[in-house]
This record gives sequence, structure tokens and C-alpha cells, in this order.
Amino acid sequence: MTDRVREYLRTHRHDGPCLVVDLEEVRQNYLAFGQALPDSRIFYAVKANPAPEILAALAELGSCFDCASVTEIEAALAAGATPERISYGNTIKKERDIAAAHALGVGLFAVDCIEEVDKITRAAPGARVFCRILCDGSGADWPLSRKFGCTPGHAPDVLEAAHRAGLVAAGISFHVGSQQRNTEAWDAAIASASAIFQIMAMRGIRLTLVNLGGGFPARYRGDEPEANLYGVAIRESILRHFGNRVPETIIEPGRGMVGSAGILKTEVVLISRKDPSEELRWVYLDIGKFGGLAETMDEAIRYPIRSSHDGDSAGPCVLAGPTCDSADVLYEKTPYLLPLSLEIGDELLIEGTGAYTTTYASVGFNGFAPLKSFVI
Repeated sequence: MTDRVREYLRTHRHDGPCLVVDLEEVRQNYLAFGQALPDSRIFYAVKANPAPEILAALAELGSCFDCASVTEIEAALAAGATPERISYGNTIKKERDIAAAHALGVGLFAVDCIEEVDKITRAAPGARVFCRILCDGSGADWPLSRKFGCTPGHAPDVLEAAHRAGLVAAGISFHVGSQQRNTEAWDAAIASASAIFQIMAMRGIRLTLVNLGGGFPARYRGDEPEANLYGVAIRESILRHFGNRVPETIIEPGRGMVGSAGILKTEVVLISRKDPSEELRWVYLDIGKFGGLAETMDEAIRYPIRSSHDGDSAGPCVLAGPTCDSADVLYEKTPYLLPLSLEIGDELLIEGTGAYTTTYASVGFNGFAPLKSFVI
């Protein structure tokens, strides 16, 4: 927790759960990515946290933006980005949304099939496209599914179709899985990209772009590698597979950009046991999966939790949210150790919550208000 957030929470009282994001931490994370991969353009993944203050601060620093919808594109433009600094990175787009983005000046689009190429050909003639390929996400806390991307073997046909339709076949993209702890995880995908570049060259089509995606971790457990270690591994991989013909590269940090900047304040609503003889306590909070902590699904993301009782003797707890839904349990398979002195009404601080919390929060499930957010 930064000193700025600590002071804000000391001097401001808000009823109900709230997220506090330290903008200075976001700026420092951006600079760290720039130093780690100085030859790559940074496209912040807006979906991680689209707060206007965050977008404006990053736009001022020179960031580009990876957007998943026209709404995110409009938010990036409103924050000061120019259209050439925006990528429509979602592979699943309505044709009218492609047309709307193109009318706003956006000229870079993701595809992963010929059918998407056809839509872009009609709605955004002459646009640049990159083809996303499948990546297994091994080593990531939040591996991505097969929903996005085509097989590397199919990518050349997708790109050739784009070229023949009058689009600019720019290159390849992939995503190695969110909260990726293995700095070498990019190597296999970069090797696939290089092979696709060679196939396309034999077809008379020169690719120029490799979108390295996201996956850069936020600090949860404290053992996550620093950004510079990812930079070293990625640069070495690119040189190994591309040699002297280094392509244009971009990265799309989201969690790694804003995760560490956020602290979520929550209150203990109830502490109980299912039977008096059980050691295991159930601790119910005023926030749960439906209030912004959806990434605790399958206990994939394990957030650090602090209390005013830290240092006291601790015991195992099942952590759950406040809603009338049995799925609203955060940690049960691996119980969380919390102080035995914890009481109803105590506040807990959940660290590393700057990413994928406000955007996952429901509008009002069970009548609970959406998660409040403050950017300082």
C-alpha cells in the first residue's frame, strides 16, 4: 500500500466497499514498462480499469490504448489519445461497431478468422489488421481459453485473405495468459510468429508487426518478476527468432499497469462457524464476486489482505461475499489465514485490486450498489 493511499483512507470515510487507486503508481508502472521494452509501443488494455483519470494520465505520458469496444475507443479519445494510438483489439466485433471505429479514425484491428476479415473489408476498407493466434497460457494464474485466436497454421490464410481484400496484413498477435509468472512464456509464441512471417514472405506478403499482448503480472504474492526481467527475456527471444529483421512490436499491459495501484476497502459483515466444534470460520465481507472480485473464480487470483489485527495469532477462514448466491465464495478450497481476533465490523484492505474490479462489478445484484472508485 502506498503512503498516498494510506493517508487517503485515514482522512476519508466512505460507507460500503470502495476502491482507491494511486495514479502515481500507475505512472511509475508505465515508465517501468517503457524502460523494460524501450523499442515496443505500449497499448494500455483499457478493460483493466477505464477510469478517466487513469486514461488521461497515460495519454499524457504518450501511451497508446488497446480497446475492446467503441465505448472504450471513445473514452481513450476523450482522454487525449489520437486515433493512430488506438487498436481495436477485440476479435469479436459487430460490423457496425467496426464502421463506427473506422469513422472515428481507428485504423488497426484484430482478427482471428476470415469471417472477421470480411466484416472489416466492408466496414473499414484499407485498415491494418493483425491476426491473433492461440496460446496455451501455461504458467499463468488466469490462463486464457480457446475463445480468441486461430491456430498458427491457419493464420497465414487469414492474413492472405486480408491482403487480397485490400486490407494491410500487418502481423501477428497473441496472449500468453494473464498474471503470467514465467518470463520465458513468450518464446514459443514469438517462434510461431517468426514462422508465419516467413510463410507470408514466401507468398509475397511482408508482415511488420508482432503484438506481444499482455500477461505482465501485478504484485500479489510478492514473488512476481520485475518488468525488466520480462523485457530481457522478450528481447532475447525476438533476436533469436527474427535475427536482424526485428519487427515492430507492441505490448498490452493491463493488470501489470494498474493492479498494484489499487486498494479495496471492505467491512466484515459476519463471522460464524457451520458447527461450534469446527475450527474453520466463515468470514463474510460486504463485497464478493459480484461486487468486483470475480477473479477469485476458481481461486485463480489470491489477493493479499490486510487488517488492523495483523500480527495476532491467525487461523483458517472461508471468505465469502454478501449476496444470496451460493457461488459468491471467494476462497474455500484453500482457506485464507486471518487473525483470530478479527471481529464483525472490522475493515479489511485487499491489495492489488486496481485491475478488473470496477469493470467486473455488477450494476446492482441483490440491490448492492456498484463498487465506488476514487483515483488520487
